[in-house]
Amino acid sequence: MTVKQVLMVGAGRVGRLHTTSITERLGHRAQVTALVDPATEVAQTLATDFGIGHVYATLEEALAGGTYDGVVITTPTFTHRDLAITSLRAGLDVHLEKPMAMNLVECRQITAAVQASGRRLQLGFMRRFDKDFQAAAELLASGQIGRPMIIKSMTHGPGLPPAWANDIRTSNGLIAEVTSHDLDTIGWFAGAVPDTITVKVANFKGAERGVDTPNFYDTMLATVTFTNGVLASVAGVCPADYGYDSRVEVTATKGMVEVGDTGPGGLAVVVAGQGTKAEAVYPSWRVRFAEAYVREMAGFVDAMEGVTPAVGAAEGEQAVALVVAGVQSLLEGRTVALSEVTANPTIPGWQV
Repeated sequence: MTVKQVLMVGAGRVGRLHTTSITERLGHRAQVTALVDPATEVAQTLATDFGIGHVYATLEEALAGGTYDGVVITTPTFTHRDLAITSLRAGLDVHLEKPMAMNLVECRQITAAVQASGRRLQLGFMRRFDKDFQAAAELLASGQIGRPMIIKSMTHGPGLPPAWANDIRTSNGLIAEVTSHDLDTIGWFAGAVPDTITVKVANFKGAERGVDTPNFYDTMLATVTFTNGVLASVAGVCPADYGYDSRVEVTATKGMVEVGDTGPGGLAVVVAGQGTKAEAVYPSWRVRFAEAYVREMAGFVDAMEGVTPAVGAAEGEQAVALVVAGVQSLLEGRTVALSEVTANPTIPGWQV
């Protein structure tokens, strides 16, 4: 196989992470040959660090200036549709970071472009490439511990996200930017289509952190029902000042399975009357899922070589459907059926 030529769109934290994975771990199979970012100084720094020869301000300039096998898109959510469709029409395979897009109208436009182009689309749900999450999914699918009954998933992230991600008009808020992975995981583990979602939110730290964006929330709890009867909850907190925390617990008819921990040193345990034992907590998602991100990029190289991606447009659309229905739930204070947003997708009112 020839070494695949990759165009990296976005030179921020995720762009640097994927560039590192490809360069340091997958260099025998792929190489990043160009970067795109309107913040050209940031892109040039990344290019210098990894010996990348070309930096462009726009995707169109990059496509005119070079030839590539695939593109990795790591830019803000509101840019995903146009960048993905342009790349697919140019004949490139695409790795698209989560969430897939802002709404289901955009998702279906991307899906149509995938089908029309005959190219492959991989969604950036890195849990799908984590060995522990994969093992749990296989265990649940095997029936060894019976059928799932309750799934509890949580993601707590340190630090505020970028300003655009605090605004539901440009990001859909925490439910999309932090807990998209949880929304994908619960569907994956449930093995069924979501039926309803109810979302409650709170804002504990926004004011003290200087965030005055309308409808900002830093704490979220969602309850999701599935067509096969499975019940699920998704908890999100950002900022969670103690560190990065991503865990899932599934109770099944014949047993249970837990995935994840607070850190490489194990759980923090408090026993009444016996003091406290505190172990190290993961400082960030980059540390917790370091190996999964490498495997994710390996999966994208496989896609460029003709293999069907492990996670694609269908999973991306389902997560965005939950996001849109979830935001509608929190704004209207009611349970929302997924059919309300999937039957005839429109652009949500808060995005207009």
